[in-house]
Amino acid sequence: MLQRVGQGCVTVSGEDPKVAELRTAVSRLRRALAGHPAEFPDRGIAEEELAALDAMAAGGVPEIPRLRRSLLLVAGAIGSVSALSAALTAVRGAVELLGENPPASPVSPAPPSRPAPPV
Repeated sequence: MLQRVGQGCVTVSGEDPKVAELRTAVSRLRRALAGHPAEFPDRGIAEEELAALDAMAAGGVPEIPRLRRSLLLVAGAIGSVSALSAALTAVRGAVELLGENPPASPVSPAPPSRPAPPV
């Protein structure tokens, strides 16, 4: 359930819904990775960065550049493991959602400039 507070929405627990979505997506990818039977060289890197993403999300509104860096490391570590692609896509979507700029307030256009008087 979402409630409006000021200009943003929060969950009943008081968490930003975008951050909650990130935490959910990261949790799903962590579970999918843990349940994936195949070992691959950079699995440990993926697990560490997913833990970092979860910690950043748990701390409130995380820094977008750091989220993107962690996402890049996770994507590179997982590589082309197709069984994890849907969960990775969900994490990417959540990071992109957090990185969106708030809508700009409407601003009236500037008046046209006047030509300079002849000299």
